[in-house]
Amino acid sequence: MKAFPKYPNLYENGRFLFTASAYPGTCHFEERIRREGGLEYREFRPDRSKLAAAIAKNISQVGIKPGNNVLYLGASHGYTPSFISDMVGKHGMIFGIDVAPQVVRNLYFVSQKRNNIAPILANCNHPESYQHLIVQCDILYQDIAQRNQVEIFLKNLQFLKKGGFGILAIKSRSIDVTKKPKLIFKQVRLEMEKKITVVDYRELDPFEKDHALFVLKK
Repeated sequence: MKAFPKYPNLYENGRFLFTASAYPGTCHFEERIRREGGLEYREFRPDRSKLAAAIAKNISQVGIKPGNNVLYLGASHGYTPSFISDMVGKHGMIFGIDVAPQVVRNLYFVSQKRNNIAPILANCNHPESYQHLIVQCDILYQDIAQRNQVEIFLKNLQFLKKGGFGILAIKSRSIDVTKKPKLIFKQVRLEMEKKITVVDYRELDPFEKDHALFVLKK
């Protein structure tokens, strides 16, 4: 395994990405497991995660470090959160929020084996409903395919520490199916730059069609 210096606890083996598992012996999504040098590595697939896709496309940084607290909006079943769990380690914490009871139930089962994930059933459009359940975070991660996805991110920016990083996955077709994705991404960038510094972004084709991932810093 070869370490990525700019992505803590992320490794490559040929063209494949891996994280060193913070909770060895756990396999949640039938991911491929490799064992080397006394460590256990989980394959992190770019075709299943927008974060992995951006890393595979050489995004300059993502800001995630061991010990970080992460607010994850749109945590879904927990695929990407489980790998961020490895990246932040046992001294970090992920507050995973989703509005769908079934996926939060599945995320709960992941959290039973990873105690640095806290599932929260809530609507990300209403941050006041969960502000008492979370702490100020080092990372604000959002992956929500709704028309007002930019508005949701900005509403939750209050929970990101100064100097913290935002990671925003944008699905252009959810914002406006009539406009070209590149135009949508340009509009999102201009709107973000009014509130927060845009560090980098990557369009995610061919892994995710009509998607982009922005890395931002408060």
